[in-house]
Amino acid sequence: MELVQDDVLKLVLALVAGAIIGSEREYRNKTAGFRTITLICFASSLFTILSIKIGASSPDRIAANIVTGIGFLGAGAIFKEDNKISGLTTAATVWVSAAIGMCIGSNNVLLAAVALALIIVILVMLTRLENYIDGINEIHNYKISCKFHDDALFKYADLFKSYNLKATKGKLSRNGDLFTGTWTVVGKHEAHKNFVQNIISNDDIVDLEF
Repeated sequence: MELVQDDVLKLVLALVAGAIIGSEREYRNKTAGFRTITLICFASSLFTILSIKIGASSPDRIAANIVTGIGFLGAGAIFKEDNKISGLTTAATVWVSAAIGMCIGSNNVLLAAVALALIIVILVMLTRLENYIDGINEIHNYKISCKFHDDALFKYADLFKSYNLKATKGKLSRNGDLFTGTWTVVGKHEAHKNFVQNIISNDDIVDLEF
């Protein structure tokens, strides 16, 4: 009876740990949110308990397959949008949630608690640091179409510099009276914002993508 109660306690702890991590993902509207992460942590703990119970001669067999199964779930959270890959952090969170469930299922509760605390620090505190770094080193791909004239587009390349933005020129093309150019531009978020505000009020600009 004590063994059953102990196993139930492990499952409850796995639910709590998964719910804590899942809450952070749900708050950020990620693909794998509250219920998904909670279920992953719970299932990993349950499989680990079963692995110990029914695989006495080789308790690592079921547990080893958890890692493989979680790999498929994590891959489902990764997707490509335009030239950007998203969902890598969510996939990693799925992976580590399963690891915490396995810790609890194998009775390494203290290790799971420490890991949970560190994960919350990574997901919450380091996100702020990441946003700060992105703010001082933001990358945008600009596509500017304007009416053709002698210095068409080249003046915009100089305008990038005036806002302390480092621009790498891409393709330049002309279609009748329309001249189109692309640049990959690096700089502070505020500099990008000021640059865009400047050029959208320009009557020569026909189209702007960034």
